[in-house]
Amino acid sequence: MSKEEFVTFAEKYTDTIYRVAYSWTKNSDDANDVTQDVLIQLYKTTKEFESDSHLKNWLIRVTVNQCKMLFRSPWNKMEDIEEYANTLGFEEESHLDLFRAVMNLDKKYRVPILLFYYEGYSTAEIASILRIPEKTVSTRLFRAKAKLKDYLKEE
Repeated sequence: MSKEEFVTFAEKYTDTIYRVAYSWTKNSDDANDVTQDVLIQLYKTTKEFESDSHLKNWLIRVTVNQCKMLFRSPWNKMEDIEEYANTLGFEEESHLDLFRAVMNLDKKYRVPILLFYYEGYSTAEIASILRIPEKTVSTRLFRAKAKLKDYLKEE
């Protein structure tokens, strides 16, 4: 991969990498670290990508793996999500409430919700990226929507 290609891909996918990392870690510093690690892996890789979607899927898979490695660290820490929510500048209070609700979900639900609704992946694509059965993805999305509905009713 040339430096120009790397810069193009990094500019295009850094936000996606960060969102996935943040949804997993709930910590902006850790999400930044994961994002940097993933971009370094992208720069160093000799893997040939068939398409942009192949590259994006690979980046998300590497991001999830980096997050898992981070959680094994004894230095693992959590941060209040309000700091990150404030940087997003939601125009409507309902969007902020939805963001809070999503971030309060367990990570096994947060990541599929993010990939399905924000990144626009199908359940089959999410299953492939996360290396879990498609039925599991469907179940997690169903349960996450129910949890979000309950959470938003409470507020």
